[in-house]
Amino acid sequence: MDKKQKNLNTLTNLMKGNIRQYGMFIALFVIMVIFNILTDGIFVSARNLTNLYLQTGYIAVLATGMVLVIIAGHIDLSVGSIAAFTGAIAAILQVKMGLPTIPTVLITLLVGALIGCWQGFWIAYRKVPAFIVTLASMLMFRGAVIAITRGQTIGPFSDSFNRMSVGYLPDIANFEGIHLLSLLVGVVGVVAYAIMEFNKREKRRGYGFEVLPIQFFIGKLILVSGLILAFILSMALYKGIPYTVIIVVLLIGLYTFITKKTPLGRHIYAIGGNLEAARLSGISARKTLFKVFVSMGTLAALSGMIYSARLNSAAPSAGNLFELDAIAASFIGGASASGGVGTVFGAIIGALVMASINNGMSLLNLDISYQYLIKGLVLLLAVWFDISTRNKNK
Repeated sequence: MDKKQKNLNTLTNLMKGNIRQYGMFIALFVIMVIFNILTDGIFVSARNLTNLYLQTGYIAVLATGMVLVIIAGHIDLSVGSIAAFTGAIAAILQVKMGLPTIPTVLITLLVGALIGCWQGFWIAYRKVPAFIVTLASMLMFRGAVIAITRGQTIGPFSDSFNRMSVGYLPDIANFEGIHLLSLLVGVVGVVAYAIMEFNKREKRRGYGFEVLPIQFFIGKLILVSGLILAFILSMALYKGIPYTVIIVVLLIGLYTFITKKTPLGRHIYAIGGNLEAARLSGISARKTLFKVFVSMGTLAALSGMIYSARLNSAAPSAGNLFELDAIAASFIGGASASGGVGTVFGAIIGALVMASINNGMSLLNLDISYQYLIKGLVLLLAVWFDISTRNKNK
């Protein structure tokens, strides 16, 4: 009886400590169930789920950078305008100047990084609040995109550029109705996940930290492995894994490594959690913030290219309210409005929540006014949930 009670207490403590993470999964599940019922099963069809992942791509890329900005205790209102501007730059380079895809991508990413340097300079070294700097940039680059496009749509892009957003991983064999390589990728992913979880569990036990009771741990492995396979199967039953999904997965791996395994990641959490304590411990807040906004500018450029490639053109109206989706995705994914808390993976799940809402409302042909109302309400509830859970933990 004592052992059962101890296991129950351990599980309860772990759930309380990760309530934000569990909350986002519950929210995603509820949203998918509701839209699937309202659309008579269309929402969870293989074709629509693959389209949903494609729609998530540009939001997920922005959310990856935005969550670092929020963890550091700031906000970026300019990402939508920067995405539109860099998408237009890519269109001019390729359509007007005839550059190949790789030089176009590299130059556009460089432009995004330079924009991040500009914003980081004012925020980190001139102490201008990020809200003001990014608000100014939002207006400046929205005007710039209208100027360089002259208010017209520029396109089409080359086929190789379009594959970034609408291309799929080629299969290793021709099987009717199923993408074999995608299934193999899913199996490898499940095995890799299981190995990492076992290693993580053993390390925690070695340091004397609490771990899930073995029966709950096995249950978690089965549940998450099932979700991974369901995610892969939804794409394998259509055309396979899109290149956009591959880009997002690589970003998750890279930025998760940065935030959890590098001094830069620890510094970002430190300055967001307690800026004065971070300074006293020898952390250069200015350099850290500068790097965060350079990262955000680069990812905004990547997002702009993914979005433009999906539309096969760059338009002056592109990027409208992208910042809302990215900020909401970060908060839904567990980032704290006060800074110092959040994960890259959580932001990606938050992006999937926002994309699911957009996709579901589009399938229902819901009036645009109601779409804005619902998305604004979701953002409000996400921040309220963060504040209420932090107060309970205190």
